[in-house]
Amino acid sequence: MSVARHFSGSGLVLASHNPGKVVEIRELLAPFAIAVHSAGELDLAEPEETGSTFRANAELKALAAATANRSGLPALADDSGLAVDALAGAPGIYSARWAGPNKDFSLAMAEVERRLQAVGAVRPEQRRARFVAVLSLAWPDGHCESFQGEVEGQLVWPARGQKGFGYDPMFLPEGGRLTFGEMEPNAKHAISHRARAFRQLIDACFR
Repeated sequence: MSVARHFSGSGLVLASHNPGKVVEIRELLAPFAIAVHSAGELDLAEPEETGSTFRANAELKALAAATANRSGLPALADDSGLAVDALAGAPGIYSARWAGPNKDFSLAMAEVERRLQAVGAVRPEQRRARFVAVLSLAWPDGHCESFQGEVEGQLVWPARGQKGFGYDPMFLPEGGRLTFGEMEPNAKHAISHRARAFRQLIDACFR
């Protein structure tokens, strides 16, 4: 098994224009005293997500940001989404697109629920889902490291909670009583898909 490349800098570019992701990843990186510059702050364009998997899209975004920013900093990208068993894994890599051009996830959650009702998925055991996240760290020379995390759960309706972002208010993690939308950030970070991918990234590249 090859050894991951070690990150030795004091700053990186976060290849995301999603404010919720920027906040969450900055919180995860806070203990490492790394300056995080978002793609939006650096006026970097969002590349078209043409990959067919979370990993392909995460690597595409990380490499685009690592080679486009003028600072020479490595770039970290996240591609994540909700995969619903009863919907054959949808929305999956299209999770953000279901929110439309205005990124209205209340509409996206309502669409998930509409489709679940349409296939008769009304009992908890019929509403199994998982959040998937892939974090990719890329350097300007084209080297890239990727890590995947998942968390299992079920979908509730009506959605609950105003915390988190995206589909969080309708996702109840396995064994929990609170949705991701009801959890305090520290509680979510302890079990989330992104946190699980992040721990792998830290162990491989930052220690």
